[in-house]
Amino acid sequence: MVSIDHVAHKILTYIPYVLVLIDLRYEGVKCGRDGSVDNHMEMGKKLLAAGQLADALSHFHAAVDGDPKNYLAYYRRATVFLAMGKSKSALPDLSKVIELKPDFTSARLQRGNLLLKQGRLDEAESDLKKVLKSNPSDKEEKEAQSQLTKSDEIQRLVAQARSSFHSQDYVTAAAQLDGIIETCVWDVTSREMRAECFIQMGEMGKAISDLKAASKLKNDNTQAFYKLSIIYYNLGDHEMSLNEVRECLKLDPDHKQCYSHYKLVKKLNKQIQSAEELMQEQRYEDAVSKYEAVMKTEPNVRHFTLFAKQRICHALAQGQQASRAVSVCGEVLQADPENVNVLKDRAEAYIQEEQYEEAIKDYETAAQHSENDRQIKEGLERAQRLLKQSQKRDYYKILGVKRTAQKKEIIRAYRKLAQQWHPDNFQDPDEKKKAEKKFIDIAQAKEVLTDPEMRTKFDHGEDPMDPESQHHQNFHRGFHGFQGFNPFGSGPFNFKFNFN
Repeated sequence: MVSIDHVAHKILTYIPYVLVLIDLRYEGVKCGRDGSVDNHMEMGKKLLAAGQLADALSHFHAAVDGDPKNYLAYYRRATVFLAMGKSKSALPDLSKVIELKPDFTSARLQRGNLLLKQGRLDEAESDLKKVLKSNPSDKEEKEAQSQLTKSDEIQRLVAQARSSFHSQDYVTAAAQLDGIIETCVWDVTSREMRAECFIQMGEMGKAISDLKAASKLKNDNTQAFYKLSIIYYNLGDHEMSLNEVRECLKLDPDHKQCYSHYKLVKKLNKQIQSAEELMQEQRYEDAVSKYEAVMKTEPNVRHFTLFAKQRICHALAQGQQASRAVSVCGEVLQADPENVNVLKDRAEAYIQEEQYEEAIKDYETAAQHSENDRQIKEGLERAQRLLKQSQKRDYYKILGVKRTAQKKEIIRAYRKLAQQWHPDNFQDPDEKKKAEKKFIDIAQAKEVLTDPEMRTKFDHGEDPMDPESQHHQNFHRGFHGFQGFNPFGSGPFNFKFNFN
C-alpha cells in the first residue's frame, strides 16, 4: 500500500506547476517594455499549459534574455525546470526572483522546499520562517508550517544518525538516514553516509544506488565515482568498475586514487578480454595461462579468483583435459555449489573420464537450479546412455584406448590385439573359443571407432553393432576383412588380416 507521506511528497512536487497553471488565468502585469518579451511570455504560458515543457522553456529563456529584471520570467522558467526534474537549475532562478521581488511568497516557499529536499536545513528554515512573516495565504502558511515541523524532526534525526554512524552502529544509522532521505531526497551528504553504512553492512546493491544518486546530485563528485568503481571491482564486475573510474578521471585526470585504480582495472580487463578471445579461437591451453595471469594480477578479490577458475574449468573440459578439469571445477564448486555452468563442465569432464555416474549426479544437481536448460537435459540423457552402454560393451575399453584417441592410435591398438587374440594362436578348445569371441569384439571395435558416423553414434550412447538396435543389419560388418572365418561353425580358420 502506498504511504500517505509518499503521496504527499508527490503532490508537493507538482505544486509549482499547478500554481503556474492557476496563474495563467490572470493577465498579470506587463513583463517588460519590449513587446517581444511579452510575446515570449505568452507563448511560454500556452506551451506550458499544453505540457510542451521543452518548447516553453525556450520561450522563457528568451524572455529572461530580453528582460533580465523580469522576476516573473525567472519564476516561470524555474517552474518549468521543476516540472522537468531539474531542481538544480530551478534554484538559481528562484533566488533571482526573490532578489528582484523579496515579497514574492510563492517563490520563497518553493525555494524553502527545494533547500529542504537538498538537506540545507538552516537555509530552508530561514525561507520558511520568512514566508510565515510575509502575510501568506492560508494554504501557503499551512505548507510552510508543515515543512518547518519536518525540518525540526530532520535536524534531530541528523544528530542521531551522525552519533550512530560514529559509534559504528551502521544498522541504526541507516534506518535514521532513511527517515532523513525520505524528505531530503536530494541530500548528497545523507546519501553518501547511508551508502557507507550499506557498505559496512555488506549490502552493496543499496550502496551502489545511493552513490549513483550522489554522483548526479553533486557536481564533480569524484569520490562517489571512485567508491562505485571499488565496489564493482570487489564484486568482480571489472567492466562496470572500469566505466565508473573513467567517469572519475573525466572530472579530474590527476585524481591519484582513481588513476591508480584505473591502471589495475584496465590491466585486468585486458587480460580477461584476451582470455575470452583465446576461448573463441579454441586455444584452450593459452586461455588457461591467461586466466592464471588474471589470478596473479588480482589474488585478493575472491570473485576474480572464482571467475578465473570457472573459466579455466571450462577451457580444460573443452580441451579434453578431463582430469585437470575435474580438479579445478571441484575447487569452484566447493565455494559455489550451485554454479550451473561449472556443474555442466565437470559433468562433461567426468564423461571424458568415463565416470558416468558422477556425470549424472552433476547434471541432476545442475537441473535442480536450471530446470529449462536444454544442454543439461541433453547431457544428462547422454550420460545415462553411456552408463548403460558401459555396462554392456565398450569399444574403447576393448581396444584399450581413450575416447579422445585418433584413428592411427585406434588402428595400432587393433593390430596389436588382433595378432594377440588370433584364434589360430590357441590350441585348447576352450581357449580358442574364448579367443574367437575376443577377436570378434576387437574387429567390431575397430570397425566402429574408425568409421566417423558409427563412432559418433557410439559416443552418443548408441551401439551400431548391437543386433537388437540395428535389427541385425550390421551384425557381421566386423568380419569383412576375414575370409573363411565362421565363428559359429567348426571348419578350419583361414584368416587374412586387413589392418588398414
